[in-house]
Amino acid sequence: MAKEEVTKIKVQVMGGQATPAPPVGTALGPHGVNIGQFVMQFHERPKDLNGTMAQVIIPVYNDGSLAFIRK
Repeated sequence: MAKEEVTKIKVQVMGGQATPAPPVGTALGPHGVNIGQFVMQFHERPKDLNGTMAQVIIPVYNDGSLAFIRK
């Protein structure tokens, strides 16, 4: 089965402060993705986001995986 994008989620998250709580948890939860995985990946990215509001687009795929693109 090919990996297909199911939806795109847009959230604004303060750099270095993403948590499974709203807005991240409420945006990702209904799509069955691993919220902890997103938070961990978000915090591993370059530290230039710390303390800065970042707009993030999260493509969610049919296998439950995700990616994210910061704007």
